[in-house]
Amino acid sequence: MVGTMSTGEAAYTSIQGIVPGYLLARLARSDRYERAARAAQQTLVAGRPVFHSTLELSIGADGSLIAEVSAAPTRSIFDAQNTEKLPGVLVRSEDDEPVADAAVNEAFDGLGATFQLLLDAFTRDSLDGAGAPLHATVHYGDRYDNAFWDGSRMVFGDGDGEVFTSFTRSVSVIGHELGHGVIQSSSGLVYQGQSGALNESIADVLGVLTEQHLLDQTADQASWLVGEGIFTEAVQGRALRSMLEPGTAYDDDELGKDPQPAHMRDYVQTDEDNGGVHINSGIPNRAFALAARAVGGHAWEGAGLAWYRALTGGLEPTAGFSEFAEATLTAAADIGVTVETAVREAWVAVGVIEDAREPERDPR
Repeated sequence: MVGTMSTGEAAYTSIQGIVPGYLLARLARSDRYERAARAAQQTLVAGRPVFHSTLELSIGADGSLIAEVSAAPTRSIFDAQNTEKLPGVLVRSEDDEPVADAAVNEAFDGLGATFQLLLDAFTRDSLDGAGAPLHATVHYGDRYDNAFWDGSRMVFGDGDGEVFTSFTRSVSVIGHELGHGVIQSSSGLVYQGQSGALNESIADVLGVLTEQHLLDQTADQASWLVGEGIFTEAVQGRALRSMLEPGTAYDDDELGKDPQPAHMRDYVQTDEDNGGVHINSGIPNRAFALAARAVGGHAWEGAGLAWYRALTGGLEPTAGFSEFAEATLTAAADIGVTVETAVREAWVAVGVIEDAREPERDPR
């Protein structure tokens, strides 16, 4: 839901949730998942509301004391106690020990994993690059079937227990939603149409990179799934989305089939889902996964760096797929020919740009 706003702020007056509205709407009509259907109905009705450092001391070879200051997160986790009131009750701060509530600890650790990815891969100090504190609220709503970024904090529902489990269990979900905060403070991509699909796709990129970085996975080792583990065993599905194979994440009798296209020829024209932002994000998602796998190694060092530099290098808020593709190619050229070639071939493979190479001539 997007209200009336200026271009620069359009993406963040509405709040991005990890579960697309079309999936919740399908679930809300389910006869098979009665408890989940009620939870989805409640979730749809509820909608979505609204510099720290570490000091390390060491002894030098000459016996002198060496002090090194490095960026570190400032995290605060709140408990909404199954209400829809934000922020809730503060239950864990940065220097506190783990608590008995698993959701609190999972949120705390996920925020830290995202912070570390941004710092290690892109030398970015938190979401805004200036050490912004990281806030999250858990146990939002009654069996709330979503997690979202509200413009200033992460908010997690507990899921209904029949179709969705707790949303704090997926690091890629946490990285995705915090990724919206990075986008908000950089290009501010408008949450509508192709720029909105890019917004969702780049958040997916940051989500999977957070998980891969945490697990020290290479592009070939990674699952490329977003939201793996948040479906219960009752659902025929692996995750909410597959970046490598859009359209294959789930295929359930009640929830339907994952509708994401993998190529521009299948681009979905729709007025729903803010012009298909969760659906058409499959196209740039596949481009990123293909590029990262072609480069090899850690995805955040090649394709990930090109995507990040494109996002933060003056990208227009209304940029579409082709404009973003060109921005990634410009960034990739500065990284190296291997990355540039992989990025170009990936965008060609999904039909966003044409193959500029001349066709072979008939020798006759």
